[in-house]
Amino acid sequence: MGVNLSKGQAVSLVKSGGGGLSAVRMGLGWQAARRGFFSKMLGGGGDIDLDASAVLYAGTESRDVVFFQKLTSDDGSVIHTGDNLTGGAGQEDDESILVDLARLPDEIDTIVFTVNSFTGQTFTEVENAFCRLVDENTGEELARYTLAGGGAYTGQIMAKVSRRDGEWRMTAIGEPASGRTFQDLLPSIAPHL
Repeated sequence: MGVNLSKGQAVSLVKSGGGGLSAVRMGLGWQAARRGFFSKMLGGGGDIDLDASAVLYAGTESRDVVFFQKLTSDDGSVIHTGDNLTGGAGQEDDESILVDLARLPDEIDTIVFTVNSFTGQTFTEVENAFCRLVDENTGEELARYTLAGGGAYTGQIMAKVSRRDGEWRMTAIGEPASGRTFQDLLPSIAPHL
């Protein structure tokens, strides 16, 4: 059974029976908010292209990134499963990023997961958005962060997975930001490292 995280809350990713996780999947799910007839006539509603990204850090220095235009990290330990341009029902993962924690280079100590509205719609137009972390070997959901309240911004620093003293932890960040790509969010990520 996973943990529902609130903003700023952290959870250890050490298995309950002892030992650490070796592979995790960050899943992102969402659906476009339902709009009335007049909203659609004025160009509102419709599909929303959210993009999940993973920025890999050594200390405070960005070393690599995985996103819809670069699906695999340089060392092959982080893989994006592909771009979803419309979202879904907000119940399943619409985009996923697989992380082989055992293969990550030793200098990588933090992975920050971000979400951007590539097409520029704000989160007021998104429903049922979530970020979750799953044990890729067992399929068990470890933690979930729900994007609540929408907002007039186009980016979100969702969560980070960080290694301290050999143990991985997930922290829900939930920080709104402005930007259509992960590059736009880099200044907003810095205070969370």
